[in-house]
Amino acid sequence: LLLLLLPALSAADDWEEAHATFYGDETGAETMQGACGYGNLFDQGYGLDTTALSVALFNEGWSCGSCYEVRCHDSTACAPGGAPVTVTATNLCPANYSKPNENWCNPPLRHFDLSKPMFLRLVTDFHVGIIPVQYRRVSCAKRGGVRFEMKGNQWWVAVLVFNVAGAGDVKAVAAMGSRDGQWVDMSRNWGQIWTNGGSRQVGQGLSFRVVASDGRSVELNDVVPAQWAFGQSFEGSGQF
Repeated sequence: LLLLLLPALSAADDWEEAHATFYGDETGAETMQGACGYGNLFDQGYGLDTTALSVALFNEGWSCGSCYEVRCHDSTACAPGGAPVTVTATNLCPANYSKPNENWCNPPLRHFDLSKPMFLRLVTDFHVGIIPVQYRRVSCAKRGGVRFEMKGNQWWVAVLVFNVAGAGDVKAVAAMGSRDGQWVDMSRNWGQIWTNGGSRQVGQGLSFRVVASDGRSVELNDVVPAQWAFGQSFEGSGQF
């Protein structure tokens, strides 16, 4: 099934034009946290293979978790061979309206603010700063099942959905409590953090149904035990 999805996400001639730069240093410390709601990207399986997206690509957070191939294009700074990097969207490169030009993350521009290790793989010298690139959506490859982190407090429960393969970005989530026994749609609060807006899930075991942006869905039963605590993460037995 995954092989059937790949042509839809990445055809041979579907490269689009954009620009790219980097933020942070080689450690990637500045890429942690961010506007998608992810935390420690190493613990969550993303590592340094990540990018922040310009406002136009970020799509108000709906693009969080999507994956891209990015390659240097038409620049003397391109590394020999021109091999692309594959990155997951984990953050926003915010707009800056204080300058009249060179605001690369302002809409409608398409821009990738890569982790520095990813940028270094594309260029011969990182001092070049901004480079023209080509990019395309690709299927995300992740290890293990879809994962969920319990967030919020005793009055307001939220769930971070991460480590999503396939399309990578999520368009709908529903949860079922072990006591309630019925599916309830969740709403996206920001990034990839989803909530029912209350605390009814406290003290219940939880199952989740996740729908990716390409319409594919996966149902993950009994992911979270009834004795869960805020800050804990749990891995489902299924994946896209």
